[in-house]
Amino acid sequence: MTDDRTAETDGIRATYEETETERVLAFERDAGEYGTAGTAAIAQNIEGYAMLKVRPSADGDELERYYGFDMALDHVGELLGVSPHDLPIPAAAEDMGM
Repeated sequence: MTDDRTAETDGIRATYEETETERVLAFERDAGEYGTAGTAAIAQNIEGYAMLKVRPSADGDELERYYGFDMALDHVGELLGVSPHDLPIPAAAEDMGM
């Protein structure tokens, strides 16, 4: 299933949502043939100009802040045990960190 707010590949599902205060890109990795299950998220203020916050889940505590989307994706890849290039990015989230 793929639309502008969700994307999925190789057991990793990405969901983009906007809350009252943040833009949140949450990742969930299935266990099984793809490896160990896990979650991670990237959050940014709703205006889209502040540093990106990496969290262990959409509502988790901040682990680190990054200026660039690529750097945040690197951290998410480490948390999920995959290459950041393997992370699916929904179209609505492609401009995060810009």
